[in-house]
Amino acid sequence: MNASDRGKLAVLGLALATVLFVSINITSNNFLRALQVDLTEGNLFTLSGETSKVLSEIDEPITMRLYFSKVMGEQSPVHLTYFDRVRELLEQYVKLANGKLRLQVFNPEPFSNDEDSAVSFGLSGLPINQQGDLGYFGLAGTNSTDDNEVIPFLTPERETFLEYDLTKMIKALATPEKQTVGVMSTLLVNGGYVPNQGQRPRWSVIDQINEFFSIQPVPVDTKEIFEEVGTLMVIHPKRFPLSTLYAIDQFVMKGGRVMVFVDPNAEVDGPGGGMRPNEHSDFERIFKKWGVQLRKDKVAGDLGTARRVNVRQGDRMAVADYVAWLALRPGNFDRKNAVMGDLQVVNVASAGILDPIEGAKTTVTPLMRTGMRSMEIEASKVRLRPDVVGLFREFKPSGQPFTIAASITGKVTSAFPDGPPSPVKGSNDEETKKNEKAYERAKNNHLTESRSDIHAIVVADVDMLHETLWAERQDMMGKPLLIPFANNADFVVNSLEFLMGGASLSELRGRSISNRPFHLVRQIRQDAERKYRQKEQELQKKLGDVRGKLNRLIRREAQAEVQGGEVILKPEEKKAIDNFRRELISIRKELRGVQYDLRKDIDNLDAWLKFINIAAIPLLLGLGTLVLTMGRRLRRRHGVLETG
Repeated sequence: MNASDRGKLAVLGLALATVLFVSINITSNNFLRALQVDLTEGNLFTLSGETSKVLSEIDEPITMRLYFSKVMGEQSPVHLTYFDRVRELLEQYVKLANGKLRLQVFNPEPFSNDEDSAVSFGLSGLPINQQGDLGYFGLAGTNSTDDNEVIPFLTPERETFLEYDLTKMIKALATPEKQTVGVMSTLLVNGGYVPNQGQRPRWSVIDQINEFFSIQPVPVDTKEIFEEVGTLMVIHPKRFPLSTLYAIDQFVMKGGRVMVFVDPNAEVDGPGGGMRPNEHSDFERIFKKWGVQLRKDKVAGDLGTARRVNVRQGDRMAVADYVAWLALRPGNFDRKNAVMGDLQVVNVASAGILDPIEGAKTTVTPLMRTGMRSMEIEASKVRLRPDVVGLFREFKPSGQPFTIAASITGKVTSAFPDGPPSPVKGSNDEETKKNEKAYERAKNNHLTESRSDIHAIVVADVDMLHETLWAERQDMMGKPLLIPFANNADFVVNSLEFLMGGASLSELRGRSISNRPFHLVRQIRQDAERKYRQKEQELQKKLGDVRGKLNRLIRREAQAEVQGGEVILKPEEKKAIDNFRRELISIRKELRGVQYDLRKDIDNLDAWLKFINIAAIPLLLGLGTLVLTMGRRLRRRHGVLETG
């Protein structure tokens, strides 16, 4: 073969390789998507069974309109990549919906009909040039009855929530009728005016609930629960009138479902959040009949789930474990209960302790509990300005878990066996007659025993509802964007859905939190820090002793100046001070050694974890390739030997 032929052959080979490369890419893009392997924790790129269920239950056609400005993708590769992710996921939805879901993709260029359509749905535009033109990246869904659901802007920051957001939107369009949740609270959860502080916004958890249910505020002085209320949510009951407690009691007797939040130390209570100064919840009268009790003035502490907080020590800031603020995780949840779904973390603050009452006929099932390294803490120690470091230093684990949330089922008797409380005299005759009529009506319909098994969920923490414990707000083009870092709101919605007969999106809500702590790192750091705190305590005690001696010397010196005398220190006093100084230096060196060992252990572990996360898979693949290569060589050699 001459040089010319070899050249032609090389060109032909290059052309064939190019064709083969392009063909492989096209084939893999079109036919091998189903073979994608999801290696993320929680399978964030794999559609859940709940999503498949929601899609299979669509009765009427739903149209999803995805708006993405091409020019935005040219300027921002991040948004272009996320657009591909959203579109691919929606295409999977369409395939599973049996023709009931349609996807339309639009490029809303400036002054186009598509831009008018995006604006009409309320999508948010982002400036893309100096002329003020806007780029869009949002989603609008409509059903056959012209109901619509909108995501104004699909931000990459919410990628871990993508399937949840999409499925929630489709479910809302498929089942537009919402069940009613009554909300009764002594706190301003629905917003309201506070004297000298202005208007307070509605709590974010109420907004989350409102996405799935119709919210009906119920006054705390109500004499009966509205008929349209299927489930009642009672938040921080305190100083409730007897008529209100009776209304709740009979609501449950007649089959109403209820979720109650109580607290021995509601940190969100007070002038800014509540209607009265800080008090503990009081629901004891009804709890007794339900077979559960809240330990009086006791808070659950847990060393294993304590949250890290910033504390001031003298003139410096330090970081410490606050044993009264807990981040409860899967090991603290009852995974057999649908309420807990795939929840990853629920944050609580100075939560109370729930105990079943001995001899009760109801079944009290813990939903959330502390770990084995728990301790009962006096509520007075966490009020106002708690000594975070002192609580950590003095912590003595009891070796038993404490229940923070529980579900209650079973037949119960009324907390008012003699019937409704006597009518209250009104401010005028008309109001008095109204109260008397309400009393007679209640007396005629009174139930001394529940018609069937009650269904209630009790949570021994009110603070967990406030967004400071579970989400942060970000500004997105002038509009607030809520980014959850804990599943607190998900737990509430799951509970309400469960009480109403199901928990349809519980799995997805749990997957939406992607934060995963290194528990082993935490354990190593915490154990070392406890040693450090013990040394610190010893040092402080010695400092206190010498301060007393120094104060006495100062007083003697002051008296000597007045009398014209001279202060002479005793030899033992001089020796004590010198010994203390030497011991102080020694202890400081020891403390630095502990801190060094702590940092060393964590750094070594961190390096090992990084190695596992970054290098392990490539090494495994390389090892697999090496094994295959060696296997081929051995087979080849074996074949040669056999033929020889």
